Amino acid sequence: MRFKPSGEEVTAADVEVERRVTEVLADRTPGIPVIGEESAAEGPLPARCWLLDPIDGTMNFTRGSPGYALSLAYMEEGSPLLGVVHAPALRRRWSTGAAAARRTHLPTGAEALSRAVVGLTGTGHGIPQNARLIGRLYDKAYRIRVQGAMSLDLVGVTEGWLDACVCLRPKPWDVAAGTALVRERGGAVLGAAGREFTPDSPVLVAGAPPLAHDLIAVWESTVV
Repeated sequence: MRFKPSGEEVTAADVEVERRVTEVLADRTPGIPVIGEESAAEGPLPARCWLLDPIDGTMNFTRGSPGYALSLAYMEEGSPLLGVVHAPALRRRWSTGAAAARRTHLPTGAEALSRAVVGLTGTGHGIPQNARLIGRLYDKAYRIRVQGAMSLDLVGVTEGWLDACVCLRPKPWDVAAGTALVRERGGAVLGAAGREFTPDSPVLVAGAPPLAHDLIAVWESTVV
């Protein structure tokens, strides 16, 4: 195992899963590049690409927690059009298209932040704004869940485990597939200033539109 400059863990499994999935995609869609977390270079995304996080929640994976997943999305012009999140330890898989045939809206949940269960990921450490956000969410939300995988938090919004989620400093491969799932079910996925989320936003909030806008307002209140 090695560590990125950010302190994130990288295991042999991350590298191997990315290699295998990339090989399959390159064979089946040769004209579409694969941007994987472990091999991505800095810079803007291509107009069309696959975005792959081989193990979202590597820290959970290395500690034996089942809360990790493969996240894969097809992107065009910065928007995810297809997405799949596969959680092998949970024996669950969620994808656009198949689930939409059963439900095209988010589960009925809390309408007010004071009654909402909110997922929070990307908190890191040593960042004063994160500490301020956690404090304000504890004051305003009914409950907070810190589970350590952005893709699964977004799935949680579509499944009703969570009423909304906040992802801090998301990388596009962390959230693209989950974003496609939430939007397919009529949920809002917002970035800074309450605009539609784009890969360059420092924050992502997902949920029913009123909750999502309330949570963005809370995040904005922590910016100094």
